[in-house]
Amino acid sequence: MSLKHLYRKPGHLIRRLQQIAVALFMLETERLDLTPIQYASLAAIRDVPGLDATRLSTLVALDRATLAQVLERLEAKRFIARVGAKEDRRIKRLAITPKGRRVLRSVEPGVRRAQRRILAPLKARERAAFMRMLEHLVALNNDYSRAPLRAMVPRARKRNQKRKAAGWVRRSGIGASRRPGGSSTG
Repeated sequence: MSLKHLYRKPGHLIRRLQQIAVALFMLETERLDLTPIQYASLAAIRDVPGLDATRLSTLVALDRATLAQVLERLEAKRFIARVGAKEDRRIKRLAITPKGRRVLRSVEPGVRRAQRRILAPLKARERAAFMRMLEHLVALNNDYSRAPLRAMVPRARKRNQKRKAAGWVRRSGIGASRRPGGSSTG
């Protein structure tokens, strides 16, 4: 395989775009010392009061080991607190602190600028089409992730349920194939 072919592969291009997206996020928010993963986690903790780490991992699509490190950092920065649940002290509920709320308010303009900069090279029509295709591609491939997002848009969830009912199954983590006896529509 030549480099020319490598540079045209979707996986390679997606990885490059992720690198660019993180770089733009960090440029726009660097004074606040918050990574994109920390931002997503903190926003989810703010928006879903009282959730635990297991539920948070499904909302932000992070594996538990990575999330544990993210939560340690957020707690060390005093952006969140972990509180024992009243019904079961072994369960730690996550709560955003006043400092965490302040940093989220401060970071939002930079996050919006970073998101605009990612798509800025495209024309308005191309941006809308790109976002539709990206959302569609992510929703259709969600189950192949090490940490699938479980807060999917209902329409995408229904589409995935239809695919499973039609006989599509995950094989060896590398793609979908039909289950023996599955229907021919997908």
